[in-house]
Amino acid sequence: MAISDENGEFAFPKGIVSTSDAVAEIAALCEKEQVGGIVIGKSVASNGMENEIVGQAEAFGKKLSIGLSLPIFFQEESFSTVEAHRYQVSAGKRDDSAAAIILQRFLDINKTK
Repeated sequence: MAISDENGEFAFPKGIVSTSDAVAEIAALCEKEQVGGIVIGKSVASNGMENEIVGQAEAFGKKLSIGLSLPIFFQEESFSTVEAHRYQVSAGKRDDSAAAIILQRFLDINKTK
């Protein structure tokens, strides 16, 4: 997970959730931090076409939208884990750093809208 600052300018890693409790953990974070929307990474192949993981992300987005009354957005996540590795050099999972990169991409693209 990742979260932005109050002005929606900077994204920060916020932790890694288990897949079994993801909806509950995300809902708790949304309530605690007064989140205004959720960004989910959209996986695409290197040729830019959607791959088999896209359906899973969309299904997860639907599951979240049923449990939360927040807008759901999708942002391309290509190479976010590779990029996270450049910033988080310690061993271990980098999913929260990758989430921050995905969120930052979304914020950057949408800051003038």
